Amino acid sequence: MPFVRISLRRGKSPDYLMALADNIQRALVETFDVPENDRFQAIHQHDDNELIFDRSYLAGPRSNDFVYISITIGRPRTGEMKAALYRRLADLLAQSPGLRPEDVMIVISTSAPEDWSFGDGIAQMTDPDWRLRVAGGRQ
Repeated sequence: MPFVRISLRRGKSPDYLMALADNIQRALVETFDVPENDRFQAIHQHDDNELIFDRSYLAGPRSNDFVYISITIGRPRTGEMKAALYRRLADLLAQSPGLRPEDVMIVISTSAPEDWSFGDGIAQMTDPDWRLRVAGGRQ
């Protein structure tokens, strides 16, 4: 159940933003055992003075195309799965929309089932049969 926040500087085209969002989802599906329709993303565009980052801390050099990707997940993933996600995401984003790997920062946070409410004022994933509802069409 990932929720993805994508932060970047303002000014990219709608096609660029869609390629960014689509390839993040693709990497999650391919490496993180995420169903294709389990897609929740928010794109945050910032003015120059609103996205502050070091251009060389532990990677780089970073350019003005820097993108910060924050992924909140419910079920913990192995270190190998996380490493595969980082690699696949950097590869896909290099292909489209053309991001340099140095400009992609990813942070994964884990939460518990009771930390998620998908609506209706309840924490759906605390129900032992919640996966059956997803498979049965009540998503």
